[in-house]
Amino acid sequence: MSMLSTFIKPMHREGYRFVGIFAAVTLVLFLIAEPLGWIGVGLTVWCYYFFRDPERVTPVREGLIVSPADGIVQMIGKYAPPEELGLGTEPMTRVAVFMNVFNCHVNRTPIAGRVEKIAYRPGKFFNASLDKASVDNERNGLAIRLEDGRAIGVVQIAGLVARRIVCEVNEGQPLQTGQRFGMIRFGSRLDVYLPEGVSPLVAVGQSTIAGETVLADLISTETPRLGVRR
Repeated sequence: MSMLSTFIKPMHREGYRFVGIFAAVTLVLFLIAEPLGWIGVGLTVWCYYFFRDPERVTPVREGLIVSPADGIVQMIGKYAPPEELGLGTEPMTRVAVFMNVFNCHVNRTPIAGRVEKIAYRPGKFFNASLDKASVDNERNGLAIRLEDGRAIGVVQIAGLVARRIVCEVNEGQPLQTGQRFGMIRFGSRLDVYLPEGVSPLVAVGQSTIAGETVLADLISTETPRLGVRR
């Protein structure tokens, strides 16, 4: 791998328009005052960095559920899934991954299956790190039916500065583990609802990489993991 490829990554198509806007504004700022122009350069680089879409190496063993997002495991607990997904009213184990504005925001499928339902719900724009964001914020959820008949839910939640949720798949579409399915602009959260009896293999505060970090294992009997800060 070359040194250049270490720093320069492919960009999601959602980013081209924004990087163009940032670059145009930067040119204007240079005409006004050079120091302002260099600030614009920094913001343009950040915009490209936000929309980066690097390749990922996804573990493919049967039963593995991977993180749908880069970020930090914000919360783990039992919660009823969004009613619009049709996953029932019983609490499911929810793993919430919070993305800040410096994380890669391309979202990836947690596990292979078929998209049984996609449900968008408008809402507010509270800080996505807050527990109430799962209920009150704008969100887009996918119910994914697995080959063994079980289902999981993955929910894109808009945050304080996020103003658009992008979903690039359709109902009835088969998905592979780690496949790109959308993104959220700018700073947000992904909630994953695990099937009954499946324990999370990550701890609150742990960093995750979309498509790579294993959140849970359908065939494992391991108990939930606890994290210790060091």
